[in-house]
Amino acid sequence: MDRRVSAAARTPFPANWTARVLWTALALYVLYACGILDVSWDRFVRGLDNGGRFLRRMFPPDLSAQKLDLLRVGMLESMQIAVLSTAAGIVLSLPLGLLAARNLMPGWVSWTARGAIALCRSFHPVITAILFVKAVGFGALAGVLALIVASMGFISKLFAEAIEEMSLRQVEAVRATGAGFFNVLVMGVFPQVIARFIGFCVYQLDSNLRNSTMVGIVGGGGIGATLFTAYQRFDYDFVLTILLAIIAVIMVAEVVSAQLRKAFQ
Repeated sequence: MDRRVSAAARTPFPANWTARVLWTALALYVLYACGILDVSWDRFVRGLDNGGRFLRRMFPPDLSAQKLDLLRVGMLESMQIAVLSTAAGIVLSLPLGLLAARNLMPGWVSWTARGAIALCRSFHPVITAILFVKAVGFGALAGVLALIVASMGFISKLFAEAIEEMSLRQVEAVRATGAGFFNVLVMGVFPQVIARFIGFCVYQLDSNLRNSTMVGIVGGGGIGATLFTAYQRFDYDFVLTILLAIIAVIMVAEVVSAQLRKAFQ
């Protein structure tokens, strides 16, 4: 016994051989994957040179009246896509998140709802947009539908988790008064989670504003379509103008969303 204590005292930080083996295996797999994917330092250096020439062709940005008009139309459509998809996603996520809460619903209901949420979260919005473009054709409708699916996957999952983390004492107190299910939701559930739900919605609006620029590249409308067309035409100075406009809009959206989250906390 004394020998084991003295040995432990001499090695206060014993070697974690499991962690060492895992890190070594990870390093070996990274080297193996780099070899298969042709990831090399030479390609990276050549890419820097090509990227430098590409950036030089983008300056100065094109600020002609015709291009600014195209930019205005595309950005306006992207913002409309973001607002519409977020509003519809919030309306659909509210009941879906409630059904997915395991502390409020029977097991078969919550797991069915969680399966639907997992399905919404399974694909990137660009992939979903490709499917909707095939279904409804090119244009803003495909982008709106794709971002609605993405919004449902994000908001409903976090809303369900927020409900599961709340205190059930207030819910039980409302039930003790003989209140019905909807009164329990209004008086016992929503007051505890509404602030977090609003925060999720504001964040999703910010996220949809960014994603609306991506779905347009595959035909979902918005500024992404204008950006893709400019790339195809090698109109790189207009590409820079679009990128700067997207950055400006996203920065403004970050400030506005942060202020909204503070207002509802």
